[in-house]
Amino acid sequence: MNDKVWICGLGAISSIGMNVHENFDSLLNGKCGDQYPVHLKTRHQETLRVCEINKTNDELSTIAEMKTQLPRAVYFSAIAVNEALQQFKMQLPEGAYDTLKVGFLSGNTIGGMDLSEQFYADFISDPSAGRLHDVVHHECGAITELVAKKFQFNDYVSTLSTACSSSANAIIQGSRLLKHHKADVIVAGGTDALCRFTLNGFNTLMILDSEPCKPFDDNRKGLNLGEGAGYVVLVSDHIKNKYNLTPVAEVSGYANANDAFHQTASSAEGKGNFMAMQQALDMSGLHTADISYINAHGTGTANNDSSEGMAIGRLFQQQAPLVGSTKANTGHTLGACGGIEAVYCCLALTNNVAYPSLRITTPMKELAFSINQQLITDRQINHVMSNSFGFGGNCTSLIFSKSKLPS
Repeated sequence: MNDKVWICGLGAISSIGMNVHENFDSLLNGKCGDQYPVHLKTRHQETLRVCEINKTNDELSTIAEMKTQLPRAVYFSAIAVNEALQQFKMQLPEGAYDTLKVGFLSGNTIGGMDLSEQFYADFISDPSAGRLHDVVHHECGAITELVAKKFQFNDYVSTLSTACSSSANAIIQGSRLLKHHKADVIVAGGTDALCRFTLNGFNTLMILDSEPCKPFDDNRKGLNLGEGAGYVVLVSDHIKNKYNLTPVAEVSGYANANDAFHQTASSAEGKGNFMAMQQALDMSGLHTADISYINAHGTGTANNDSSEGMAIGRLFQQQAPLVGSTKANTGHTLGACGGIEAVYCCLALTNNVAYPSLRITTPMKELAFSINQQLITDRQINHVMSNSFGFGGNCTSLIFSKSKLPS
């Protein structure tokens, strides 16, 4: 149980990049994927902005090397998983991968609802119309199973759907499996695609911003929805040592907590947020002063930014590290955000950078710390905390550490 868990592969696709390199370059240059929907057909085509990946499903199927007419989230997942796996496999001797027990844990929240919506639009107008094949992969588990089949993940496959903390919880579950010696390697993360159901649902809650979102600004109006996928290859201590692997980072702490306050809101004081961060810190054996940077959940809604800010201030007090939100770049990718932001945190560690929160003009007055508004490149980033706080109070914090700390 005291074995360490290492990250030896990264894969990501979002509105700001088709791979890890493009995502990182966009973060360094303050790029935002915000635009009016092009591929998502909605009545809000010219009123609600989203962070959409600018590829058709046919283009994505070609890149993913999978058949057409699959849910969009499947293609995102396959593209990111392939990138992460290739980075990992490059470090292994020929034939070694085939001897490993590899698991796949993937989070998502909408499954194949994007295709289901197409079916029902046709069916309602004409009960004899609509392609039944479009609803075959409706539920969340189908997305995971399709990708597992492509990559021949047979040892352990599971889907996590805990709202916005889904892929962060996949990383926790994968780490636990490795610590209990249930697998050698776990590919963990998540995927989600835009669909009318989520856009209309969030709009009904009145928490969407019609302009590019600005997390932690005093005049924030809500979030922008996004889409994409992010995965990390988790490796056990045994496999890392056996093959003399060079890890990207260590998963040094994690925790999941719930304040059981409301279906769609955090408690004003961020009880669940605080518990998740505190317990992750306790597990890591680190002190608040050790954390270099917090990749905040930072959605841009009044409730999230206030409650998360209160929890960070309570935990770190006068020792708050650099804090920022990359959702101003990618939008809120729901079940994928924990995986995508885990990749961003690993890049922060390996490149000693901390990303800025974009578009802040009037920082929130109630925060006991400052939000980072500039790209930081002049200091050591040794330990990074990543927060993913979901509906239903499902709060998850992860801590990633440099694989080799400077002496």
